[in-house]
Amino acid sequence: MLGSSGSIGVNTLDVLARHPDKYEVFALAARSSVDTLFEQCLEFHPRYALLTDDAAAASLAKRLASSAASDTEVLAGTQALEDIAAHADVDIVMAAIVGSAGMASAMAAARAGKRLLLANKEALVTAGNLLMRAVEDGGATLLPVDSEHNAIFQCLPADSRARPQLAGVSGLILTASGGPFRGKNREFLAQVTPEQACAHPNWDMGRKISVDSASLMNKGLELAEACWLFGLPEDQVEVVVHPQSIVHSLVRYADGSVLAQLGEPDMRTPIACCLAWPERIDGGVKALDLLAAARLDFEPPDMELFPCLRIARECIASGGSAMAVCNAANEIAVAAFLDGQIGFVDIAAVIEASLAGLPLIEPRSLAEVEDIDRQARAFATQYVKDHRQAKNRQQAGSAGLSAGVVKV
Repeated sequence: MLGSSGSIGVNTLDVLARHPDKYEVFALAARSSVDTLFEQCLEFHPRYALLTDDAAAASLAKRLASSAASDTEVLAGTQALEDIAAHADVDIVMAAIVGSAGMASAMAAARAGKRLLLANKEALVTAGNLLMRAVEDGGATLLPVDSEHNAIFQCLPADSRARPQLAGVSGLILTASGGPFRGKNREFLAQVTPEQACAHPNWDMGRKISVDSASLMNKGLELAEACWLFGLPEDQVEVVVHPQSIVHSLVRYADGSVLAQLGEPDMRTPIACCLAWPERIDGGVKALDLLAAARLDFEPPDMELFPCLRIARECIASGGSAMAVCNAANEIAVAAFLDGQIGFVDIAAVIEASLAGLPLIEPRSLAEVEDIDRQARAFATQYVKDHRQAKNRQQAGSAGLSAGVVKV
């Protein structure tokens, strides 16, 4: 379980706890969440617990050593992530580490032929060609955990998921909730706070992905994922806003049929689907009550008000390293927004500046992808710093002018 302290990790462990006779937790991994991992170790007794932060790993080892209830061995560092993902005793790897930090371990699981439950968008978004090749070469089984892609997966014939055109698929439809700012205007968006952006109306998610949902960048990343997972060009993947988050995505067929997967907005559904596939198990999710849902609304996304989705679509069409730059710049911009350094509407500006300021190439290895990622982060970080300094100078100038006004 890579990313056990996050929302996907917690939900996965909730599903596993319902089936103790079916699954054994081999390893739990996170970045620095000592308290959470300590409690998880006491409950699930993994063979290994891993924290990539060395100091956090030392703290966890000390706490576990003093607990008679645990015989878990503590590991540290990023290389250990790859080692446990590819371990011979592992059957299933849940890849739920947020951001580019989860790419290498997801790749290691693919090369080792595991059943890879992919909740880490960046592995496909930034290195889709490399990951899909690793899946094929390693004989791995790649199952999408994102609710939208899992919905599409469930609506496709089992023998044609990698090449849906052969089954008469004419297009895919990704649904988006619209986030907390659906229907607002630019003046409102210019004033929003991180707390408002993280208050998703339907889903309980981490702060970074919540901001991505609010900006619609999350849907742009999912668009890239869908193209790689199902082998379709971006112009055959639609995005529609569906505020109820009941229809998780749809598949169009050549005969006019449209198949959809519906359910409560609960990540335990796609997690349970991937864990047990091709069987079904109880994920602890309540049954969908269609009468209570009452209505299902759909509308086009406003890509002028939320330009991140437009930017992502353009990057996917461009190919090469465009999405890697887009993703890295977005991560820097979102972190800066959450830290109060830039406004919500500035996120798209950071991304566009990074795309315009960096050369775009076709990466041939994970090392090249990681280098592109570093360059994009450095560029975006400097852009945020320059933007902040310019804003401070402007505010100082305005304050000086106000102080010098003489009223008559």
